[in-house]
Amino acid sequence: MTAALRAGVIGLGMMGRHHARVLRTLDGVELVGVADALGDQHGPAGGAQVVRSVDELLALGIDTAVVAVPTVLHEEVGLRLADAGVHALIEKPVAMDTTAAARLVDAFDRAGLVGAVGHIERYNPALQALRRRLDAGELGDVYQIATRRQGPFPARIADVGVVKDLATHDIDATAWIAQSPFTHVGALACTKSGRAHEDLVTMTGRLEDGTVTSHLVNWLSPFKERLLIVTGERGAFVADTLSADLTFHENGTVRSEWDQVQAFRGVAEGASTRFAIPKREPLVVEHEAFRDAVLGRSADIVTLAEGMRTVSVAEAVLASSGTGETVRLPTAQHGSTQGAAA
Repeated sequence: MTAALRAGVIGLGMMGRHHARVLRTLDGVELVGVADALGDQHGPAGGAQVVRSVDELLALGIDTAVVAVPTVLHEEVGLRLADAGVHALIEKPVAMDTTAAARLVDAFDRAGLVGAVGHIERYNPALQALRRRLDAGELGDVYQIATRRQGPFPARIADVGVVKDLATHDIDATAWIAQSPFTHVGALACTKSGRAHEDLVTMTGRLEDGTVTSHLVNWLSPFKERLLIVTGERGAFVADTLSADLTFHENGTVRSEWDQVQAFRGVAEGASTRFAIPKREPLVVEHEAFRDAVLGRSADIVTLAEGMRTVSVAEAVLASSGTGETVRLPTAQHGSTQGAAA
């Protein structure tokens, strides 16, 4: 029997606590230690050893680690893990900027280690099911992908704005769903809450395959909304990642006899189907994929290169919002084809 992977968690904020919870019960993995300068204030470590620094965690002899510290520290901690020969799952965004992300990509590549990014939305049951149905050709040609992600401000976020925190979910999910990278973005952003970073953004994009995208993201709404809508040749899929529901609204085949209505609608309304899909916790599925990748099995992880590409798109969004001009992104050199559905 293969020995369990010895895992550690660095950073015990909200996400770090959830990572520790999942790792304590994950088959083939043993959570041996957690590291946080403030200690284990909320008790997620269970029976794992609690230490104060990355070096103390490394001294426990770990094979893998989750990096759940603030974004500004991702590069420093990730490079330390790569130097120590430890595979890492780094929370999103992978780094503060593209330059830092590139250094992480190079370090893990040189060391022959698995580096992954915690873009958890990819593992949402609704998006996993949607991706499989698109791959099967159920929608035909894809015309447009639109997302809405809004809700109240989370006090735990201090070092980045809504673009690099929330919008990176939609950037990654859109490119992955379409299997095509962004080539153009245009955006408008503003700050209404008095913080140093933007808290509202509206962006449009074009993917390499010609798909047009739009994204509404903010921290200013009193309600939470997480929708991804794919419109195509045969209708539209609506994925709600809050409820993990996937619905298909198909184009109708019966032509209306009321000519004015027919002309206005463009296509006829057809049947709507909400699919019954298995609903496993996305964080568990994400950790299973990372574990399998470390063990050399076929696995659907978000690579560091893909995470770097997402950061570069986020930077282009911020640049566009500053100038009011569309930004053209360079042809993807890493991760232009997003991973397969689980």
